[in-house]
Amino acid sequence: MKKHDKKPNNYSSVVESNDVHKPLEDVHVPANSSEESSCEIHNKNEEAAMRDENLEYDYDKLSLVWGKPRQPPLGSKEWSTFLDSEGRVIDSQALRKRIFYGGVEKGLRKEVWRFLLGYHSYDSTCAEREYLASIRKSEYETIKNQWKSITKEQAKRFTKFRERKALIEKDVVRTDRSIPFYDGDDNSNVKCLRDILLTYSFYNFDLGYCQGMSDLLSPILYVMGDEPQSFWCFVALMERLGPNFNRDQNGVHSQLFALSKLVELLDNPLHNYFQQKDCLNYFFCFRWVLIQFKREFDFEKTMRLWEVLWTHYLSEHLHLYVCVAILRRHRSKIIGEEMDFDTLLKFINELSGHINLDATLRDAEALCICAGENGEACIPPGTPPSLPFEITSMYNQQDDDDIL
Repeated sequence: MKKHDKKPNNYSSVVESNDVHKPLEDVHVPANSSEESSCEIHNKNEEAAMRDENLEYDYDKLSLVWGKPRQPPLGSKEWSTFLDSEGRVIDSQALRKRIFYGGVEKGLRKEVWRFLLGYHSYDSTCAEREYLASIRKSEYETIKNQWKSITKEQAKRFTKFRERKALIEKDVVRTDRSIPFYDGDDNSNVKCLRDILLTYSFYNFDLGYCQGMSDLLSPILYVMGDEPQSFWCFVALMERLGPNFNRDQNGVHSQLFALSKLVELLDNPLHNYFQQKDCLNYFFCFRWVLIQFKREFDFEKTMRLWEVLWTHYLSEHLHLYVCVAILRRHRSKIIGEEMDFDTLLKFINELSGHINLDATLRDAEALCICAGENGEACIPPGTPPSLPFEITSMYNQQDDDDIL
């Protein structure tokens, strides 16, 4: 599939099939999608469309026929088969593929997320991970004490600290309060959320704190249930997503630019419509990209989506294909109602809680496979959540003495 024809293709027609009018759940999905042509065009259906000038494809009912169905989540018993006698992950590629298609059971997330987020390396042993956890706990307390030790007199002369502290305290009391874990007055988990974010603002003083960070941290703290480990997992995530919060918003803009190129590649009519309506900045997808669809799905589905994205199995930028998949499913409505930017922004925001996650992941997978190297070429190097070059180099050059 990676060696598909690089000549220009009519990608917007690849989803057509004889199953168009079936409910999404009834659409046949090949058992082994790797054996299917990634850009198969159903000529009969296409010819029928050409004969009927009034035919409008209902993209809300379309399913990309080679997207694999979701599997049961990874459980503890199966997880143990991925580890050797000392706790190393034997085949990280196979593990990431398994999680990509099925996710992780709730009780296992704490252990597996630490690998997905980069807190632990896949080739680390149980003993090494225990030692690292003790070191990181001490390091966290050291950083935390930097702001804990600031006196009231110092705070009066520390404007940046006061501003960040006030913004964090304002945000955490509004973050996921409908979840029992964060519900109620004087909730210790809300306080922990605040402490981690304040500590991060001292750890990464240049970036500090921006609205949206509490949304990214909240599920991590919920899963980890441990303050130091949550902090370091958040640090690892922010190495990739930190550019989303730069003052110039360059990280988000680069992703929206890549999204526009992917839509042009995969759905040229929709791209042309956005161009006609002067919507090529794709700012209506800003929230999707900034906090990784956190507001679009409920808490549990958000965690399922994130662990799929963190596998980087098909692409580091699968979230952009998720964006394309959602837009394509609502293509006929967007164009049919002639939405301008303001109407489109309102429509996109109102999709929150009404997106079929499993179907969207299947569509995103198929779009990613179909785009192949042409899709990769649409995404500029260094576009988040790719690790910055200097971070990648640091990881590659890590000395064993740092762990042992």
